[in-house]
Amino acid sequence: MIAIIDYGMGNLHSVSKAVERLGYEAVVTSDPERILASDGAILPGVGAFGDAMHFLREAKLDDVVRAYAASGKPLLGICLGMQLLFSGSEEHGEHEGLSLLPGRVIRFQGSFKVPHMGWNKLEFKNPDSPLLDGLEEGHAYFVHSYHALPERASDLLAVTDYNHPVTAIVGRDNVYGMQFHPEKSGSLGMALLANFLKLCGAPDRKKEAEADVG
Repeated sequence: MIAIIDYGMGNLHSVSKAVERLGYEAVVTSDPERILASDGAILPGVGAFGDAMHFLREAKLDDVVRAYAASGKPLLGICLGMQLLFSGSEEHGEHEGLSLLPGRVIRFQGSFKVPHMGWNKLEFKNPDSPLLDGLEEGHAYFVHSYHALPERASDLLAVTDYNHPVTAIVGRDNVYGMQFHPEKSGSLGMALLANFLKLCGAPDRKKEAEADVG
């Protein structure tokens, strides 16, 4: 079972359906026990960093996410969910993050259009990562005004170019993040999501068969 963590901010339905299309059981939940018992967990997010951390703390899910990461089971942050994995953000003031990855989230600066919106090509920086296994560089769909600056180069799995290199995929041990929405990024996005799900264990073959029939 894959837990889609519900803290009130995220594209829960689209992520859940994408997981199910890949043959895995998905449950949208804010129940700590169900999250901690899952084979893999996804932290989605749309909106402002500070609001997201507030809702996570209010629901007492910030420590649940940290505990899940410490368990060694695969955790994936998507879009704002990826940014929350870092130490903090300057979005609308200074806010502390989950501190699962060292680094900060800052606003794009320059005389170019913000938010960054559209299809951009990924450049793999660590092709040996299991998240990138068997994949070729291609395009993903981005919508964001802030971007992450990891402190450790080894945590950077892929970048894209938007007037300068921009963090696109991060990962260390069992903790991963994607700045774009993989479920909205065509075949490459779904392949990346499938690679993450493989880390969570074997798919539910019954659901996989039902998806093929559909």
